[in-house]
Amino acid sequence: MTRKIVVGYDGSETARRALDFAMARARAEGNSIVIAHVLEWSPYSFLTPSEVEERHRRRSEELQRAETAILAPVVAEVEQAGIPVATVLRYGHIAETMARIAKDEDAAMLIIGRMGHSGFAARIFGSVAATLAQASPVPVVIVP
Repeated sequence: MTRKIVVGYDGSETARRALDFAMARARAEGNSIVIAHVLEWSPYSFLTPSEVEERHRRRSEELQRAETAILAPVVAEVEQAGIPVATVLRYGHIAETMARIAKDEDAAMLIIGRMGHSGFAARIFGSVAATLAQASPVPVVIVP
């Protein structure tokens, strides 16, 4: 029975190292990989109906850009390596959403890079890695 490894991927150098680590584990153990990308989206704003419509349009465009620019190239690479792969692309609080993805995918583990594209904000508000290490429903591997 193959197990799923969820990899948080944002296109950063540390996310790349996390994906490489996950690929090595998947090859060695016959696992599959779920590449997850979360776009942060604040639910805390009061919008007019026209602003809601514009926000929905922008959200759809951002999802499409992320799928094309960030996920598609690495999916092709993982497939080329002969590893079963799927993607999940969601909006939300990054750590909470990654934990939910791991649970929804019935993952055996979650692998993330120590610091992604939001490094400065993480230093001020707390890191995704630290939050996941405490709140994840599955073991978390943090790749430096």
